[in-house]
Amino acid sequence: MSFPKRLAVMAEEIDVHLKAVRQILRQPVEAEFARGGLTGPQRSLMHVVVQSNGISLKDLSKQMGLAHSTVSGIVDRLEKQGLLARTAYANDGRITLISASKVVRRYLRDTLPGLTIHPLVEALRRAKPAERDIILNGLRTLRRVVEKR
Repeated sequence: MSFPKRLAVMAEEIDVHLKAVRQILRQPVEAEFARGGLTGPQRSLMHVVVQSNGISLKDLSKQMGLAHSTVSGIVDRLEKQGLLARTAYANDGRITLISASKVVRRYLRDTLPGLTIHPLVEALRRAKPAERDIILNGLRTLRRVVEKR
């Protein structure tokens, strides 16, 4: 696929800016996660569990692409920290569902949204009203033209 050089250069610059903005906006969330002291595999597992409404150890192992024993050990450690909860599956008591604990669900509901939006609110506060309109209209336009395929 061949693009006019000017459009390719412009697309690359837009991509660089979008990545930089995304990285800056994620800093408070990443700092909060780092304070939690979770390892990479623990964070990945928590992400999968949070996205589900309860998941079996077998399905969790499959989704993570890790051995059952490895995932079981990670779940055990996170459960001891109060981050995960195990409950018996309603239709089959032999199956245990793993889900985010009440503390984690409360954090996701009450704290995380503020951390996620705070840097953007602060940036918009520093911008002049006309700049805010330009930013919003530019993003709306970019989304509209990207969605047209």
